[in-house]
Amino acid sequence: MESFDVGIMIGSNSDYPIIEESIQIFDRFGIPYIITITSAHRTPQRTEKFIKYCEDRSVKIFIAAAGAAAHLPGVVASMTNLPVIGVPIAATALNGIDALYSIVQMPGGIPVATMPIGKAGAKNAAIFALQILSLANSELRLKLNNFRLEMKDSIVNQAEVLKIKNNNVFIDF
Repeated sequence: MESFDVGIMIGSNSDYPIIEESIQIFDRFGIPYIITITSAHRTPQRTEKFIKYCEDRSVKIFIAAAGAAAHLPGVVASMTNLPVIGVPIAATALNGIDALYSIVQMPGGIPVATMPIGKAGAKNAAIFALQILSLANSELRLKLNNFRLEMKDSIVNQAEVLKIKNNNVFIDF
């Protein structure tokens, strides 16, 4: 039976360009994931069936992305004891604030780790999932350390380019 580390749920196909940020991170790190479209309101039985399917395949973390009322992450958290990471999507005139409030306002006892709205949230959700997975995987922990070093080097390189253009740039800390 095929196994996955992360189960990803999006509320609709229009959420895919956002959650693609997570997928790129998982692909880069070689983390097996499975993704589906499901709705807390329109297809609750499908959501429950997907969670069970994932649990049977050793999924360790769920990421649920949703906009508007954004109940998907909370519903997922109510159906599993595994960690759930919520990604709010800007899908209404409120630009994702409604989704953010929906996800972050979980009642005591049903936690959902809430990320920023949109692509940054999807990227952070994947990195947070990797951090959780790295608790039991020293090789993944090393890859994450190297990833952080690459981000640091990118900033230092940008500062070097700026220094070439302007001698009044401080780059050493």
